[in-house]
Amino acid sequence: MKTEQYLDLKQRVAVEYGSEIDWAANLKPCEDADRFSYEAIWVVLNAGMKAQVARKIEGRILPLLQRGESSAGGFGHKLKCRAIDEIWLHRESLFVCYQAANDKLDYLQSLPHIGPVTKFHLARNLGLDVCKPDRHLVRIAGQETPTVMCQRLSNATGDRIGLVDCVIWRAANLGWA
Repeated sequence: MKTEQYLDLKQRVAVEYGSEIDWAANLKPCEDADRFSYEAIWVVLNAGMKAQVARKIEGRILPLLQRGESSAGGFGHKLKCRAIDEIWLHRESLFVCYQAANDKLDYLQSLPHIGPVTKFHLARNLGLDVCKPDRHLVRIAGQETPTVMCQRLSNATGDRIGLVDCVIWRAANLGWA
């Protein structure tokens, strides 16, 4: 993707999804266990699922977790529910380990139901400046890797790598890229 294409997509995406651009541009490192667990739970839910569907499920399960109940009361995927419940139950200790980890990406992949691609999604949402090499970015990057493409566009525009990722993903989600 050329810089001009990225900037055009960013402008188009901003019309309806300006809040996503603001969010990605202003991500700060995670500093508390609750945010850490919410982001991890979101990534577990969102894996292999449309964001719109995952948001509805999230709205059902977060109140259950906050009341000390299992996420299984609002969602039928047993493996994901087990991972979500474990993340919520151990959020304080998981967050302490995350903060202490020398290689945060490796640590994130050790979490339940977080894999070699979703660790990048979670890392970005926790404020690390990385891109998620999902199917959209892999396709769009072509001969480059998603990381190389996003770094190149970041260098050319001054946008965070995570913002470049967010813009390109949303454009692909809308069928524009």
